[in-house]
Amino acid sequence: MTNNKQQTAVEWLHDELFKSFEKFHTIQFTMKEYQANNVKLYLQAKEMHKEEITQAWKKGDGQFDKVSDKMSLEYYEKTYGGNNEQ
Repeated sequence: MTNNKQQTAVEWLHDELFKSFEKFHTIQFTMKEYQANNVKLYLQAKEMHKEEITQAWKKGDGQFDKVSDKMSLEYYEKTYGGNNEQ
């Protein structure tokens, strides 16, 4: 039996942060590289999460048109702020 479950943005970020720490721990990353990499991973996961939310909205709405696309983005912005604060 195969498991076709997709990895969530949170699960992906967890795995990537662990890999990043391993590189830092084994001196493949300096502290500065480690920190910069983790910020990059965070921003990437945040964008992945936004995509997850908008796709869920579209599936729940049952419409796949430009209006639904706009509404899903509006929902994300309203619910999660949508700004790029760190």
